[in-house]
Amino acid sequence: MNRRDTGYTGVPPWVFVLAGAGALFVLLPLAAMVAKVNWGQFVPLITSESSLTALGLSLRTSAASTLLCIALGVPLALVLARASFPGQRLLRAFVLLPLVLPPVVGGIALLYTFGRQGLLGRSLDFAGIQIAFSTTAVVLAQTFVALPFLVVSLEGALRTAGTKYEAVAATLGARPTTVLRRVSIPLVLPGLASGAVLSFARCLGEFGATLTFAGSLQGVTRTLPLEIYLQRETDADAAVALSLVLVAVAVAVVGLSYRRPRALAAEPAPTA
Repeated sequence: MNRRDTGYTGVPPWVFVLAGAGALFVLLPLAAMVAKVNWGQFVPLITSESSLTALGLSLRTSAASTLLCIALGVPLALVLARASFPGQRLLRAFVLLPLVLPPVVGGIALLYTFGRQGLLGRSLDFAGIQIAFSTTAVVLAQTFVALPFLVVSLEGALRTAGTKYEAVAATLGARPTTVLRRVSIPLVLPGLASGAVLSFARCLGEFGATLTFAGSLQGVTRTLPLEIYLQRETDADAAVALSLVLVAVAVAVVGLSYRRPRALAAEPAPTA
């Protein structure tokens, strides 16, 4: 007998009151912003050349950063969830540090790593490669702040899934890489999809690290959040309109993270 049959939710009535207050705390500022939009000029405001350029740059760099998060985050999550070694907790703490670190601090750290006078920047500059204040810097800044979202989601999914299916595949003679490709990854695909979508959303809204490490060059490093910040000083109507666009895109993206994983979870368990 499931919850729908009994009608029991397990949630006390007073919790709904507090939940409603929490929802209003989030929704009221958004409603206030919607009420402030100049709807008569909405389309011209969001389709100006600078706005479209910033939006296009944000989408491209966020997609590239998400791919980089997957390439780096999947191995990190696997090591943290499956391996055991000295300093593992410390490594996890450092990997998750960008979640609590002010983004501008992350931007400064990246600048002193990849800038011209940075730890690696001098060697890169000698080789003719300049990263700071370029589109590449935007991708690196977004990846730095978004990587923990993928690691947290995937590590949690790996720990929840356990190692039963992987152990069975190994006893049947499957090599570790085959187990990873045929069992481990398909088994936690909902967590990976959720983490990737949340990472994309975080990249889309990144501001502090990007401004510090990449600057604000139109068409090169000026993403949509930076464009909104600049428009706020000169054209409040444009800033509000672009903010609404960013909110709409973010809501759509985050909504996918709660739909796609459930669809994947309905698929049968992978086999070796």
